[in-house]
Amino acid sequence: MFDFLTALWPLFALIVAGAVMKACRFPDDGFWAGADSLNYRVLFPALLFANLSTAPFGDPALPRLLAAVVLTLGVGTAGLWIARRQQGWKAARFGVWVQGCLRFNTYLGLATVGSLYGQEGLRLAAVVLGVLVPLVNILSVVALSMDNSLSLRRLMRPLLTNPLILACLAGALVNFSGIELRFGADRLVSLTAAASLPLGLLCVGAALRPRELTHELAPLCANSALRLLLFPTLAFLAAWLVHLPLMECTIVVLFFALPTAATAYALTRTMNGDSQLMAGLITLQTLLSAASLPLVLSLVGLLST
Repeated sequence: MFDFLTALWPLFALIVAGAVMKACRFPDDGFWAGADSLNYRVLFPALLFANLSTAPFGDPALPRLLAAVVLTLGVGTAGLWIARRQQGWKAARFGVWVQGCLRFNTYLGLATVGSLYGQEGLRLAAVVLGVLVPLVNILSVVALSMDNSLSLRRLMRPLLTNPLILACLAGALVNFSGIELRFGADRLVSLTAAASLPLGLLCVGAALRPRELTHELAPLCANSALRLLLFPTLAFLAAWLVHLPLMECTIVVLFFALPTAATAYALTRTMNGDSQLMAGLITLQTLLSAASLPLVLSLVGLLST
């Protein structure tokens, strides 16, 4: 567990630094909105593109890795829909539960994989993101629209304009086509990508809203327990079922053990969901994950040996 703590504490230190900087209003509030937009639209897509363009699509373990991802997502989604019928949740509420359980903090995820497994792990993680990001976005939009008619245009628009999805598609196309970036283009992409994760983690800290933790404590704790404990367990069982090697197993479990994405708040607010509950989930899960992530990853290592 000490190795995981060593790998993870600098990442959470950046999150805490972002929260402190936001509280001290340094830089001013306008900086964080611009920085988050820059990272989401330019820097992080460059990171995904760089890793997917060189991803090991010929890895024999890759089909099993993706099968474990889809299996976990499918079982978890089915469980949420059953819970919706039993609880009678409206779309505004159900969409928050879905995002709280299924969405994940991509900045923290890739930073953790990079700390543990370096470039090899990042390339595999980028492939996982190429599958998970569009699926989770579709499920989130559908869940938030359950009480309204959902047109194909309304469903597809967030996907076709999502910079992360477009970057994944572009990286995969370059990879399969065999095109090599030359004349310094590869260096430009690499430099752009390198700025993404530190800035992203600072923005995660700046987006935390501790005041929202005083509302609806029971749903906050229940959803966080599902996301941080139950879903990693499902992911481990899926990885065990398809006999994944340790690195691939750890990556699958990690992406289902991450706290929910800070960007879930913007989608929830835009689609008239319960944004207060969503803000509370983002904050509580991010705080709890500082303890849960090292624990979950340590258990994966012990059970996989």
